[in-house]
Amino acid sequence: MIHELRIYHCLPGKLPELNRRFETITLKIWERHGIRQAGFWTVLVGDSNVDLYYLLEWQDMAERERVWGGFMADPEWIEKRAETEKNGPIVAKITNYFLQPTSYSKVK
Repeated sequence: MIHELRIYHCLPGKLPELNRRFETITLKIWERHGIRQAGFWTVLVGDSNVDLYYLLEWQDMAERERVWGGFMADPEWIEKRAETEKNGPIVAKITNYFLQPTSYSKVK
């Protein structure tokens, strides 16, 4: 099992729009594609309060490439993303990391 940590660095004032898109659109499409999320977080105390952090669970990189590719090509996702960004982009930058658990990690 690997985890993908994705960090969405939002444009100022856009984090509520990104949260709304995940809650009302993205998660439903992910479910259809079999994308498994392990959690979502925002920063309570730290350097930036305009970032959204989340973890995805994958069996391996092959599953990630196949499933994520299907999601990114999904016509409904393409349409809904464009609709939610009709007044401009929400996210300035996306950072992602692929994490593997250590031998002593509680999460495997």
